[in-house]
Formats: sequence, structure tokens, C-alpha cells
Amino acid sequence: MKNLLPVCLIIMTLACTRPPETYESIDWQGHRGARGVYPENTWAAFKYAIDQNMSTLELDVVITKDEEVVLSHEPFLNHKICLDTAGNPISEEEEKKWNIYKMTYEDLQKCDCGSIGNPDFPHQKQDSSPKPLLYDIIKKTIEYCEKEGKELPHMNVEIKYEDGMQSVYHPNIKKFSRLVFKVLFMEYPEEKWNIQSFDFDVLKHFHKTFPKVPLAALVYESGAWEKQFEELGFVPEIYSPYHQLVDKNMVTRLHEKGVKIIPWTVNEEKDAERLLKIGVDGIITDYPDLADKFRKNP
Repeated sequence: MKNLLPVCLIIMTLACTRPPETYESIDWQGHRGARGVYPENTWAAFKYAIDQNMSTLELDVVITKDEEVVLSHEPFLNHKICLDTAGNPISEEEEKKWNIYKMTYEDLQKCDCGSIGNPDFPHQKQDSSPKPLLYDIIKKTIEYCEKEGKELPHMNVEIKYEDGMQSVYHPNIKKFSRLVFKVLFMEYPEEKWNIQSFDFDVLKHFHKTFPKVPLAALVYESGAWEKQFEELGFVPEIYSPYHQLVDKNMVTRLHEKGVKIIPWTVNEEKDAERLLKIGVDGIITDYPDLADKFRKNP
């Protein structure tokens, strides 16, 4: 038995890691396009992600006063990255007064959210840009991919909804979901997008109302996914936890359920390597060029 121990350890190690040649199937997702390189949720960021061969564009949507679907992580103008309608800086104390749900799309277009950069990403390239419509990003993506002969990327669309904030920062779930679904259904191939949210009520509504739409459950907390699935009342197609919560056991058991696991937000090579070895299906990153470190050389 003593002589067999090293052999057993080798077998167990191999069984618990994915060989590098299988990394080509990974769903690399550009977080907010390419937040580490260009202003988040802008065409410049998405174009860069497409050029870096990201298989998926990850993005966030909110709603304006006139019910336009706009790309933004916050439902207000983040003081770190946005200027007001007069081109002036916004203080942290004042940012929530710049409520996108209380602004028309026309007024929102007067606010630049790209030229001052992002202090959390000091190497980000500044690019003057108002917050774009989901419709416009879809059209530009289609046109650019056709022009460059590239395959259309998938779109992972996060609905930024918070219970208790209905009529404050966004409409109710029914209207919010319908507005987002309409744009995606009418403008982008149905097999090329999914909905994600931290709010399980959003996912429950989509599961009931638009049952063919693939759903991703975003989570902050520990990987108690069994209880989370019980709360949902169904098994989502994708489970997206914070990357440090992911271990091999979680990956194995989710795969047994037929669930893909795509953690967020992975910006360090060592973290990506660990996750790839234990078998995750995708990686969401602010730096699309991270994928090149794990792809086969041409």
C-alpha cells in the first residue's frame, strides 16, 4: 500500500485539474467591456473586447425617465467617472441626485462618463463618452463584426435592480424586464444573449415570463448554492459567484447539475490559472488580454 500512495496522489491530482489544452473552450467575458483598459460600458470598451476575441460582452443596464434602456453600472452618475450636464465634476455626496431614472435620455447624453478616467484603473485610456443605449451598442457590435469578419459575441446582460427602489431608481420588475427583453429580442440573435442579476426576484420573473432566456445567478455570499437554488425555485443555466468563493467541489457538484460556473471579476493571472485548473466554464475579467496568457499560441 505504501508504494501505491504516490501513484494514487498523482491520479487524484490529474482528476482534479483541467489540462491546459482544454482552455480553448473557456467563455472569456469582458467585464463592462474592458473596464481596465477603456471606460466601462462604452463602445470603446466593447470594441476592444471584441478585438481581443472575448466570447462574451458583459454589461449592465438601467432605465431612463423616458424608458430607454441605457448601459450603466449604477442607476445614477458615479462621481468617480462622470461629469454633470454642464461638464463639472460631481461630488460623492451629490452623485445620487443625478438619478438616471429621473433623467431623459436627451439630458443624460450631456453627461460625459469617459474623459476623466477611473481612479481605480489608473492605466485606463480616457475616451469621452456619454452613457450609450443598449440598442446602439448592439447595432455597433453587429456592424463591426460584419465589417471585420468576426463572429458575433454573446451578451451577458445584467439587470441592475434593487428591491425597495421601484419608482426611485428603476421601474418595477415587470416593466424593467419587458423593456430590456424587447430590445434584445428584437435586435440580437436569441441564442447570443442571457440575463443575469443579483436580485433573485428578477430571475424568477424572467424564468416564468420568458422561459427560453438563459439565466445567470450572480452572488456575493458564500457558495451555499443549494439553498440559493431552493430560493430561486429552479436551477439556473449559469452560476456566477465572486471568484474567491469557488473551489473544486463547487465546480464538480454544479456540473453534476448541468450548471455552468462563471465567476467574477478575475484580474490576476494566478487567480485565473487556479480557476481554470479546477474546471470553471468561463471567466469575467476587466482585462480581456488576460485570456491570451492561457490560449494556444497561433
